[in-house]
Amino acid sequence: MNTSGLVSAADRTRRLLEGLLRRPLPLRLRAWDGSEAGPLGGPTLVVSNRRALRRLLWNPGELGLARAYVSGDIGVDGDLYEALEALSSLIWEPLPVRGKEIRAAIGSLLRLGVIGPPPPPPKEEITVSGARHSKARDRQAVSHHYDVGNDFYRLVLGPTMVYSCALWTSGEAPGYGLDTAQQDKLALICRKLELKPGQLFLDVGCGWGGLATHAARHHGVRVVGVTISETQAEYARKQVAEAGLSDVVEIRHQDYRDLRVDAVDAIASVGMGEHVGREHYADYARTLHGLLKPGGRLLNQQIASLWSVSRGSRRTFIDAYVFPDGELDRVGVTVARFEDAGFEVRSVEAMREHYGPTLRAWVRNLQDDWDRAVALTSPGRARVWLLYMAACALGFERRQFGVNQILAVRA
Repeated sequence: MNTSGLVSAADRTRRLLEGLLRRPLPLRLRAWDGSEAGPLGGPTLVVSNRRALRRLLWNPGELGLARAYVSGDIGVDGDLYEALEALSSLIWEPLPVRGKEIRAAIGSLLRLGVIGPPPPPPKEEITVSGARHSKARDRQAVSHHYDVGNDFYRLVLGPTMVYSCALWTSGEAPGYGLDTAQQDKLALICRKLELKPGQLFLDVGCGWGGLATHAARHHGVRVVGVTISETQAEYARKQVAEAGLSDVVEIRHQDYRDLRVDAVDAIASVGMGEHVGREHYADYARTLHGLLKPGGRLLNQQIASLWSVSRGSRRTFIDAYVFPDGELDRVGVTVARFEDAGFEVRSVEAMREHYGPTLRAWVRNLQDDWDRAVALTSPGRARVWLLYMAACALGFERRQFGVNQILAVRA
């Protein structure tokens, strides 16, 4: 209650949400009129616009919360990780809002000005079209995520421009940080592949060229790197030229399904398998097998789900804003696909503990240069990346996801 005896917007909103959710709101809440309610001592959920409640009314759960956050209708004052931990049951599970609770809340909804048509989604939300995992649709999905701008990605990823889990071998050593951890990961990949001077090395989903240039510079191999992101290919070619490696490194703007290349000695696929799709993964494994010489090595680094997955019909934040059509599977299923394609799997190395610190380093980079990140993209896009990377850091730390390096040989 405020001093005039009237129920504040924050109190009314908190009671409304707790009635709809049938559980206490785990954070302090600040409403659009400046009033506050709820527990002290932690981060505060800031509801800056009544529209946030309408978004939750129409899309209770993860997608409604995401739309409200990306649009700026809600925010967090305080530690974002702590807030996400507190809200985890609302984010990771569908909210149990039913007609009974909505009918009981009609009075509060009217007094708060929430009743109305669904607000349009933020402009950063995407719906891809066409047959799932067709070449055209995959190009839409990849462009949405990777063609945000090379300057933006350099701000987030740092000078290595490597966008996959790093290897934190000396995390407590003075001066050891993200850039060195990424170089350690690239070196590990090359050691596992046993790259030798003069060999032909294929980097499938080569990103901005970090692994391709590292392998050519330190191991004397010839490299073909492929990506279907035009901005990635442009940046990678520039990096290769500046490193003086254009005679041994070729970057192609090309779908892996269109690859025509001499039989190669080694293949790396790092952060690529998540985009292939479960229904197409057997074909993907056979394609890589067919590109390798007998005895050639494959290193596949890929995020995995730690439970049985069903895509279902419910749209998620990741699908709508981050990785359209991205699909995860258990590591055992991925291993079986490679074995079915004719590979002998030699080792599987779990790297889950390394992804939390990698994502937290990317989050720090983004937060430390927030104004520039917004200028390079948009406020909504910057919020998408902040939310997705912080939530994923917690997901790896809570053992909801894994990431593994699978080493296999064409027998």
